[in-house]
Amino acid sequence: MIAGVVPARQGLAVRLKRGEVLKVINTHGNQVVDFWAFAEADPREFMSMEHCHTRLLRLIPRPGDLLVTNRRRPILAFVEDTSPGIHDTVIAACDSHRYRELGCTGPHDNCTDNLFDALRRAGAEAPECPAPFNLFMNVPVGPDGSLAFVAPVSRPGDHVAFRAEMDCIAVMSACPMDITPVNGMAPTEVHYAVV
Repeated sequence: MIAGVVPARQGLAVRLKRGEVLKVINTHGNQVVDFWAFAEADPREFMSMEHCHTRLLRLIPRPGDLLVTNRRRPILAFVEDTSPGIHDTVIAACDSHRYRELGCTGPHDNCTDNLFDALRRAGAEAPECPAPFNLFMNVPVGPDGSLAFVAPVSRPGDHVAFRAEMDCIAVMSACPMDITPVNGMAPTEVHYAVV
């Protein structure tokens, strides 16, 4: 077993062999984790939320679902979720442009940079920042189709787990958002384990 921590406001890439299981643990209960997976053989193939929507016919994956790539091949199986099951697949990863929109005048940690930095440290590159699977993120959809950013409903120690359906690189970003309430206004570290 491999276990470790994704520090608050940072990202980390983990290589998974087919059949290995990655558990992402919401240590303090309030932390969103932007999550991606890229095919080891060709990072131009990646887990795609748009393609998952088409396959699953719902916005939020559940345990038992296969998550697919932009080439419609299974990359991860969603095997466990001890949280209330509230996650997001609609909102783009935060980036420097988003923080400027929110009034930040200087540099701000962000999930897009975390993705590219984590992959670089792992000796890999991605051609773009795909839409993430925002674990534990609470973005309710109103009856009129409106969206809202609210605090997570997950609890300390809640976790999700994914089984690799192909050799891949999973990337986790402990989202640094501290302006909207998506992290309860206090970004923290999260833990992970690979078995």
